[in-house]
Amino acid sequence: MAENGAASSGSRVNPFSRREEFSSRELILHRITTIVTYIIFVITAIYYTFERPHEGHQPRHTIWGQNLATPFKQNSVMTSIYWIFVLLLQLVYAYSLYSRDTVYVNAAANIGTHYIASNLLLFGFIHLWVRSHLWLAELLIVVNFFNLTFAYFRHSTTPRPIHIGTVAGPLAWNFVALYWVGARAVNKDTLPARIVGNIFIWGILAYGAFFLVAFKDYTMGFALSYLAFSTGVGQFLTKLPVFQLQWIFAFTIGALLFILSLGVSSGKAPLRGGEVVSEDRERAPLLHDGPDVPQE
Repeated sequence: MAENGAASSGSRVNPFSRREEFSSRELILHRITTIVTYIIFVITAIYYTFERPHEGHQPRHTIWGQNLATPFKQNSVMTSIYWIFVLLLQLVYAYSLYSRDTVYVNAAANIGTHYIASNLLLFGFIHLWVRSHLWLAELLIVVNFFNLTFAYFRHSTTPRPIHIGTVAGPLAWNFVALYWVGARAVNKDTLPARIVGNIFIWGILAYGAFFLVAFKDYTMGFALSYLAFSTGVGQFLTKLPVFQLQWIFAFTIGALLFILSLGVSSGKAPLRGGEVVSEDRERAPLLHDGPDVPQE
C-alpha cells in the first residue's frame, strides 16, 4: 500500500506521467493552460505570417519571408493549409477536456503537458525564427521533437481525433522542420549542400515507413506525404527544376508514403511488421476509428 501510495504521489508530481484519473482541479488547470497556450501560439503565428518584428537581431523576416532557397524550402501555401487543419483538430482536443466520456477526458489530460510544452516551444521558435536566431530556433525544434516523440510512445493508445491534432500532425511537421530550419541555419545553397540534401531527404521516407510498419499509423504516413509534396513544390518553384533533383525526390517520397499509407488505412498494407506497443492493450485507437467527436 505504501509503495502504491508513493508511486501515485510521484505521478502527481511528474506532470508528464501517465495517470488513470484526474481531479477536477487538475482538469480545470489543463483546460485553462490549453486554451491560453493555444491562443498565444495562434496569435503569434498569424501576426508573424504577415508582419516582420520591428526590433531584435537583423535581418528580420516574416515566417515565410525566412523561407529562402535551401534544399528543404517548403511551399508556404501548402504548409500553411497543413497547419490550419492541425489547429482546427486541436480544438477537438480542447473540447475533449470537457467531455463526459472518461476515455477522451483522460486521454486528453494525459497528453496535455506535452501539448502545452509544444505550444510554448513553437511560440519561442517563431520569435527566434523571424529574428534570424536560426541555430537557437533549430534547438527548440530539436527539443520539441523529443517532447512529441515521448508523447507518441507514452500515449500510443490516444483516440485518433486527439492523436492527429496533438501528436501525429505536429510531430510530422517537426521532423520535416528539423531539415527545413537546419538547412536555413547552415545557409548554403551550393552544389555540395544540394547533394547532402538529396541524401537526407530520404530520411522522410524512412521515418514515415517506421510508423507505418511499427504502429500501422497511416495518419503519420499521410502527414509526412503531404509535407514531402510541400517540399517538392517549394523546390520546384525555387529555381529551374531541370538543374536539380530535390523536387523529384520529394515528389517520389510523397507518392510512396501516400500509397503505403493508403494501403495501411484500407487494411491491405504492403508493409508487414509488429506493433511497437503491446498487442494485448485494452484499446487500440490507432487501429480503431471510434467516434469522430467526444460524446457529450
